[in-house]
Amino acid sequence: MKLAIVTETFPPEINGVAMTFGVIASELGRRGHSVAVYRPWRPDLPESRASDDYRQVPMTGVPIPGYPLLRMGLPAGGRLRRAWSAERPDLVHVATEGPLGLSAIKAARALGVPVTSSFHTNFHAYAHHYRISPFRNAALAWLRYVHNLTQRTFVPTAELCAELSAQGFRNLAVLSRGVDTRQFMPERRSQALRNEWGVGPTDPVVIHVGRMAAEKNYPLLMRAFAAMRKANPACRFVLAGEGPLRRALMRAHPDCIFAGFFSRDEIGRYYASADIYVHASQTETFGNVLTEAMASGLAAAAFDYAAAKIHLTDGSSGLAAPLGDADALIAAAVRLATDAPLRARLRAGARAAVEAQSWETVIAQFEADLEEVAGVARSRAGPAPALA
Repeated sequence: MKLAIVTETFPPEINGVAMTFGVIASELGRRGHSVAVYRPWRPDLPESRASDDYRQVPMTGVPIPGYPLLRMGLPAGGRLRRAWSAERPDLVHVATEGPLGLSAIKAARALGVPVTSSFHTNFHAYAHHYRISPFRNAALAWLRYVHNLTQRTFVPTAELCAELSAQGFRNLAVLSRGVDTRQFMPERRSQALRNEWGVGPTDPVVIHVGRMAAEKNYPLLMRAFAAMRKANPACRFVLAGEGPLRRALMRAHPDCIFAGFFSRDEIGRYYASADIYVHASQTETFGNVLTEAMASGLAAAAFDYAAAKIHLTDGSSGLAAPLGDADALIAAAVRLATDAPLRARLRAGARAAVEAQSWETVIAQFEADLEEVAGVARSRAGPAPALA
């Protein structure tokens, strides 16, 4: 197939959506599809490595107010219609719901090109964290409108699929998340890196990877670490990532190690060199960081939803707390900080729990779903016109 992927975030940016579609674009290209990725141009970031698996088409974008690490693509309906009229894709997949994504959906529909979408981010759930709760219903209505224009909306879990269906989203399917068990594995553990952190071979290191933003629930994460360090003063906390909260967190928590922004490859070494992962966010659609931490052999404590509900079994591959029960999550984190035999058992179980969750299996199913959508559309509309 000739596939057009439209996304407002893509490597070298580091976040769940960028990582997911970087892998998907590469894997679909390796499977013989012609993949073009339309994304906002990022001259402020190191150039992403050229890939033989897909080509990138730079689009106009602007920094998101208050969050310059991400860019919002501007509407580009006219440009996309011209490009797709000249070289018609078999299917357009829109990964993000901003102005660029909506204009791509409308351009595809105008040309009669099949179009699908992905739901990755609970923007409506973020309203509380950004003190704009009155706009929650408006955000949900926007998301529903955008996704219901497409022929299929892919979501990360069956749990979220049921939730969105109850809220009026149509034509839903599951696109799960894989984990690269070669990039994220215990063997990448580095004592040299731990020496840089100032920790000994047996000192428990807690790590957190991700955007330093309000929706990640840093107040609870810091409460959990404070309780862990009180119970075991040898604990250290490493935070890897960037975001609007970074400077404030550094001022408030000078005892923590703020590692900064790292490539996907380098961050695997950071995961593996730690011991514990505490996942405090309650707004994830999946939470790739949790499966990456588990693949790296970390003992994890997380709320029992999204990725944790699928892959983490309480007591054998991690510790699960009821969603929203902050005290239970803190208690689980303290257990990990103080019980070395438990940590060792859970670290082995964590790796085993995700070893079979390969990207190859996930993308094979996604490929079949895309072929089905494109095939149904072609059979209804007749053969696609020849390329100009």
